[in-house]
Formats: sequence, C-alpha cells, structure tokens
Amino acid sequence: MDIVYIRDLKVDTIIGIYDWEREVRQTVSLDIEMAFDIREAARTDNIEHTLNYKAVAKRLIAFIEGAEFLLVETMAEQAAEIVRTEFNVSWLRLRLSKPGAVRGARDVGVIIERGEQRPLEA
Repeated sequence: MDIVYIRDLKVDTIIGIYDWEREVRQTVSLDIEMAFDIREAARTDNIEHTLNYKAVAKRLIAFIEGAEFLLVETMAEQAAEIVRTEFNVSWLRLRLSKPGAVRGARDVGVIIERGEQRPLEA
C-alpha cells in the first residue's frame, strides 16, 4: 500500500467545551496518512494521476476554519469523512492534536483510522 501524507497541518478554529474556548480561535494540528496507489503518477510524472495533497490540505483548512466544534473527536471524524469521500481515499489515519490543552503536555488529541488497507495488486 502506498501512502500520501500531510504532517503538522496547522489550522485555527473554534474548538472546546469551555465558555472561554468558544470565544477564541485555537490552533489544531493534523497529521494525515492516506492510502493511494501512486504507480501511475510515478510512471507518467503527472499530478492528475495521484492524490493531490495540496488540494486535500486546502479543503481541510477551509472546512476547519469555517466550522466550530466542541470535541476533537467530532472534528477528526468529519475531516476523515471529507477526505475519504471527496478524494476517493480507501483508508486513512488521522491524528488531530490540540496543543497546550493540558498543562504539562505538549498536546492532546485523537488518532483515528477509517476504511480498509488494501495491498497493491501487481
């Protein structure tokens, strides 16, 4: 299985359950690993044959910046669904972290996997 990834995509949004969190934008960070067969892109050297990580990043930034969430779990689930459906990704692992949310910890968050990992066919 080939994996296209985005690491440490930072996005400002409204996230949290406390009143003060509903009034300020906080930064979240996403790491995303997405299954995608890159062989045709490698053979042709053509962006049309691969998963365009810039397009994925721009879509997630627009979605997260424009939405408000109480829980990181909700944000992660909705972001994963966007990537899987709009970019035809069969499997992904998404790590969503909220830096500084707990004193003494660099960040907290969730890691989710959705879909099925499929081996490449010869």
